[in-house]
Amino acid sequence: MFSQIFILSPRGDTIINRDFRSDLPKSTPETFFRQAKTYSGDANPLFNVDCIQFAHIKRGGLYIVGTSRFNLQPAMSLELLDRLAKEIKDFCGVINEEVLRKNFILIYEILDESFDFGYPQLMATEQIKPLIVNEPIQPQPDSVMNSLRPKIQTFNIFVPNTMGSQAVQRSVLNKNQANEIFVDIYEKLNVLFNSSAYVINQSIEGCIQMTSFLQGNPPLKLALNEDLQIGRQQGQYSAGVILDDCNFHECVNANELDMNKTLRIQPPDGQFVVMNYRISGDYAAPFRLFPIIEEISSSKIEVTIKLKACFDAKIIASYANIRIPIPKQTANAYPELVKNAQQETAEYDSNKKIIEWQIKKLCGGQERSLKIKLTLQATQTAHTARKEIGPIAMNFEIPMFNVSRLQIKYLRIEERGNTTNPHRWVRYITQSSSYVCRI
Repeated sequence: MFSQIFILSPRGDTIINRDFRSDLPKSTPETFFRQAKTYSGDANPLFNVDCIQFAHIKRGGLYIVGTSRFNLQPAMSLELLDRLAKEIKDFCGVINEEVLRKNFILIYEILDESFDFGYPQLMATEQIKPLIVNEPIQPQPDSVMNSLRPKIQTFNIFVPNTMGSQAVQRSVLNKNQANEIFVDIYEKLNVLFNSSAYVINQSIEGCIQMTSFLQGNPPLKLALNEDLQIGRQQGQYSAGVILDDCNFHECVNANELDMNKTLRIQPPDGQFVVMNYRISGDYAAPFRLFPIIEEISSSKIEVTIKLKACFDAKIIASYANIRIPIPKQTANAYPELVKNAQQETAEYDSNKKIIEWQIKKLCGGQERSLKIKLTLQATQTAHTARKEIGPIAMNFEIPMFNVSRLQIKYLRIEERGNTTNPHRWVRYITQSSSYVCRI
């Protein structure tokens, strides 16, 4: 399996380095960082340099890397690194450079309990928790908040500016913490529109995630919508919530899901995904894009893009980012916002030939518009250049909103004689995965 596991800072500094087999050069972290920086965006999760296999993930702007002289199984390698990151987060409360430097002894202890000679051994928080001796050193509150700001783009199931959860800074080793459990329903949308704003294809990838700080880990009962249905039949239409398919964590008993719409859970310590699900049916897309292209002259084009928020006015999207590719032979581009536009900007990147339109906050029912004036080089005409405009890609996040209407009806402790009443926190977050409008 892995010959080495190391963690690098965004600058390439080695924070943690565990060499299990001593069969690779000590300069391997430097080799990885040089190769990762050759990519224009994020580096590929797996690549090969000088017959060394690298697998890595990014968490909190840090590179968590596994290496081997032999071919790595891609899915397993990334899954193991992800589980290691979750263990570190469960014990330290948050993953950032300062926290890892202060808790490096604890991190090495987690590594030694999780891996034996590079092979996975105990990859769950509840398994290694009784074996961990060191206590985590908690960072100052200001430094934690600084680490949560989206200075560095990292891809997780959620983007860096996701609405913060109260569970984000907790450690499972904190004996004085409150008796609480946090439940998050995340949904990522895949939508493809044509130029008339009609949906061509759409789907939802979602999950129910829990972060448990319950004392004694009592069994739980989670109830979902009464109109929930698993599996879609050919030509079937239903007003309820239909999941095309789903899978569950090993601690979940789903025997009563079909009849009672309930799940019985024996929660481990820390964070885990209760259920992953996928929906491919029709649903109301939260945003609509309306692009209009006008040929002003043989060398000038005017593009108008209208954005409409198609959800309740009480709901507010925390951000929206729209990227519009323009022709490569563009000489000048002038994005113009409407007069007195607030909390939005539009910029032209002449190197990438992209207009980036950013909206910091958008309430339901609102409409925004952007006008782009393009001047082409003499070698291209407006008629041929208009074919190079688009497609428009949109990224966004909407807190306390979900498209599928999947709901948590209640969450109860099933243990007899347990008179405690822990705090339960539930939040809903909807994000874009691939939200594209053709022109």
